[in-house]
Amino acid sequence: MTSAATPAASLNKFEKLKAQKDGLAVKAQLDQFAQLGWEAVDETDRDHRLKWVGVFFRPVTPGKFMLRMRLPNGILTTAQMRVLAEVVQRYGDDGSADITTRQNLQLRGIRLEDIPDIFHRFQSVGLTCVQSGMDNVRNITGSPVAGIDADELFDTRELVQQVQDMITNCGEGNSEFTNLPRKFNIAIAGGRDNCVHAEINDLAFVPAYKYGVLGFNVIVGGFFSAKRCDAAIPLNAWVAPDTVVALSRAVLEVYRDHGLRANRQKARLMWLIDEWGIEKFRAVVEEQLGHTLQTAAEKDEIDWEKRDHIGVFPQKQPGLNYVGLHIPVGRLYAEDMFDLARIAEVYGSGEVRLTIEQNVIIPNVPDSRLDTLLAEPVLERFSINPDPLTQALVSCTGSQFCNFALIETKNRALALIKALEAELSLPRPVRIHWTGCPNSCGQPQVADIGLMGTKVRKNGQAAEGVDLYMGGKVGKDAQLGSCVQKGIACEDLKPLLRDLLIEQFGAKPRQEAAVSS
Repeated sequence: MTSAATPAASLNKFEKLKAQKDGLAVKAQLDQFAQLGWEAVDETDRDHRLKWVGVFFRPVTPGKFMLRMRLPNGILTTAQMRVLAEVVQRYGDDGSADITTRQNLQLRGIRLEDIPDIFHRFQSVGLTCVQSGMDNVRNITGSPVAGIDADELFDTRELVQQVQDMITNCGEGNSEFTNLPRKFNIAIAGGRDNCVHAEINDLAFVPAYKYGVLGFNVIVGGFFSAKRCDAAIPLNAWVAPDTVVALSRAVLEVYRDHGLRANRQKARLMWLIDEWGIEKFRAVVEEQLGHTLQTAAEKDEIDWEKRDHIGVFPQKQPGLNYVGLHIPVGRLYAEDMFDLARIAEVYGSGEVRLTIEQNVIIPNVPDSRLDTLLAEPVLERFSINPDPLTQALVSCTGSQFCNFALIETKNRALALIKALEAELSLPRPVRIHWTGCPNSCGQPQVADIGLMGTKVRKNGQAAEGVDLYMGGKVGKDAQLGSCVQKGIACEDLKPLLRDLLIEQFGAKPRQEAAVSS
């Protein structure tokens, strides 16, 4: 539905296409589309509505689609991972999977003709990609070490699943929430280190005690876009865990029914909060919820620096460990996925977890199997002890597969980091995030050093470049960084980053470091 204040004549093209036909309607047409072939499918269905079922047309790879999964809390079984690996394997050199900054997987190289069979395979192992694109709630994030972290406050797994089931009708699709004004992000934090980046979500639940009871303070409105980036602000509300699903529904209903729709650049939740003010927004949410919310606890429990979970860590369960593997810029191929499924089954409990840093955790590894796991050849590719710059590197998809990206990111990021590590010794990881365009999928605003793709002029020619962001902080006292320099040609980036790392992050040239040691 549209806001009562928005006349139909002023609707943007996306609102018009949604008014003509609900995006989820294409779910019933997948067999027909598969028979027609991608070139014969109605252009609006192909380019836009298919995103409601997680299928993304990519003009940079004509005929090859991307599939975006829904993996609540970033958790998969090994059976699910093998099915995903089989799907990727089928497409040879074009097949790959990227771990996203929302604990999710995106599969690449997919043919439209194979979608019905792929969806049947997904259903057989409890996977879905419904409502994972366009104006829907994206993958819901939670602690990647939920239920196993010795220091966790709240196990987020069940709540995250309940919120997803409410939004998607248990993965079948739910037309109540298929027509939001824009996309919507939800996170539920369960630990002390803000490993979900709560502040960049439209709705986030942060652990807090009130009257000695553990619940959540609620923050709202965080988002990144090409026009504006804002950290979430307090709703001045505290809820018990059993109210999280109902409050999520109420906030989504208010946003759906009242969110701004005329200008798509002003359609995220924060713009509605700006227009109403936080007090009115809270009051309308309470009305939708059907009862008054308690005021927020005086403080939340986010009081640690952020962890990346790379390495070997004892679990709360005696004798068990979780092993965090570094996946360079989150890119996986079929062989990698089969290997991860195998080691999770042989050494762990048949479970694989994804992190928002685009890495993998193998939980529930007994002490007796740990040394054998660490000797596995796959750990030569996916290290538990990567070099500091490699360890904290994050990258969006880039122009190799994404038509929005202005520059290539993943391959360039890896090559540049390796070159810098060959010259420099660093005392600690430095978080460098790459994003190919102002949509900020790579989240440069939360990084120590953020790089946003742009086009520049170099020697009179158009060239790939970046805008430089600095000052992002995660964990306690999280804050967004800001742009400090625009229009740096990518070919000029190495000496600039080298100087930055030396001057601000304690890096030393390797020859100097060797002499001082």
